[in-house]
Amino acid sequence: MKFDYRNQQTARTLSGKIAELVAQYGQEIKIMHVCGTHEASITRFGVRSLLPEQLKVIMGPGCPVCITPQGEIDAAIQMARDGITIATYGDLMRVPGSDDSLAESGGDVHIVGSVTHAVELAKKTTNEVVFIAVGFETTAPTTSVALLQDLPSNFSVMCSHRLIPPALHWLLERVNESGAHIDGFLLPGHVSTIIGLKPFERFSVPQVVAGFEPNDILYGFYLIVKQIVHGEHKVENAYPRVVHPEGNVKAQGLMQRTFDVVDLEWRGFPVIPQSGYAIKHAFEEHDAQKKYSLSFTSKERKTGCICNLVLQGLKVPTDCTLFARACTPYKAVGPCMVSGEGACNIWYKNQ
Repeated sequence: MKFDYRNQQTARTLSGKIAELVAQYGQEIKIMHVCGTHEASITRFGVRSLLPEQLKVIMGPGCPVCITPQGEIDAAIQMARDGITIATYGDLMRVPGSDDSLAESGGDVHIVGSVTHAVELAKKTTNEVVFIAVGFETTAPTTSVALLQDLPSNFSVMCSHRLIPPALHWLLERVNESGAHIDGFLLPGHVSTIIGLKPFERFSVPQVVAGFEPNDILYGFYLIVKQIVHGEHKVENAYPRVVHPEGNVKAQGLMQRTFDVVDLEWRGFPVIPQSGYAIKHAFEEHDAQKKYSLSFTSKERKTGCICNLVLQGLKVPTDCTLFARACTPYKAVGPCMVSGEGACNIWYKNQ
């Protein structure tokens, strides 16, 4: 019989077991997830309402569009205004740069579903085409596959891929400095499908990879709290139907062939060491950053938006005075309200 990942009785049982463990621990527990899809499920299904008051679930930088720096958005907008055709995912269209967004650039900007669609677009035109490649380790292999193909000379990639484990390391370092605390991580299922479990083993906090159904998430919380109560810290896989301990070795090999690991800025964060990808020299013919001498310089933009604090798990969307007032999905002030994986967008749609 197939397990029902939305079974209400199972949810109540898991909720009760979590409550027992939290009561046994006797202190506040703070668990961070780093996946927009997790937040969408947690909010949509009211998972927080099933948890005891002393268990706090906070959001981290789990939205790849949200953490794409303003300077990279500005560079994409400038290319569009210079007559270059831009291809990108729909979520990136309305992410604000210094002044405007790609949607407001007035340039030739196309929404595509994948890098393959962007390549096909380049084959149908003589114009220069740049694909804005955003995403974590989940989407980076598709960019690798494209770079290893025989690409048209008018096609290039602006690489904006980021890596999750270095961001977790930065968060734990900040916690140690600020006196705040993160007691455990609910790890992203999609990312872990690619990189496996090993990259997370260096962190001395409880961690569990979980799927995206409500009972997947509750079970993940149960395992994390159980580790905390027992004084353990390890990486557990609660999503074995999809995630294997070694990850997708073939995809990892593709990324190693096409990318160098470099220090990169994240929106809402400073430069995080070894936290992103740059296209290797062997593929520089199709590297938009080198082809067009792009400079990624973020400017301070005072809007009242607290997206940076939401991405760092320090605030929730409703703490922002702009939320659902000056900032809505239809006219977003900050990136967390734009993307379907952004915490503000999710909370707005489920309020």
